[in-house]
Amino acid sequence: MSLTRTATLSRKTNETNINVALCLDSAGDQVIEINSGIGFLDHMYHALAKHSGWSLSLNCKGDLHIDDHHSAEDTAIALGLAFKQALGEPRGIKRFGCAYAPLDEALSRAVVDISGRPFADINLELKREKIGELSTEMIPHVLSSFATSAGITLHIDVLKGKNDHHRAESSFKALAVAIRQAIERTGTNDVPSTKGSL
Repeated sequence: MSLTRTATLSRKTNETNINVALCLDSAGDQVIEINSGIGFLDHMYHALAKHSGWSLSLNCKGDLHIDDHHSAEDTAIALGLAFKQALGEPRGIKRFGCAYAPLDEALSRAVVDISGRPFADINLELKREKIGELSTEMIPHVLSSFATSAGITLHIDVLKGKNDHHRAESSFKALAVAIRQAIERTGTNDVPSTKGSL
């Protein structure tokens, strides 16, 4: 079993050019450098990396002259693919993670299953049209796109809160803590499934 779980990935389309470097085991020596071209999205990815214990470098040059959709979606896809690559075969991990994260008046719950079955049910109930330069409709889409490309099952619910910035950020922090729990090593080489494979 590798001591550190890492991945580097480049993803280039006619709409975006993305480079990602990810280390899942950097809690004591984290380096986080993110430039998606969308400030609030950078803030969300930074929170995700920080509280997951990741080192993350993510750079995107996208067609922001059109809108934020392609850069937001494609960075989530690239990050999910990098996560899946870094994790490798899911052996010797807890597999499941559940976390609550508050941010002032907001409270979010995230539940993760490193299942190999992509699924996302995201309920943020954001009211504003934008937070910074990020469309609020893209925030659940980013979370869903990450889960799909990572091959995980993800449920996120904002349980309460009035401020959309707080609601969104608490959801990313809850996801981070749940993922950190799910990928924690158990000290075995066991596949955590009755099927024998994930």
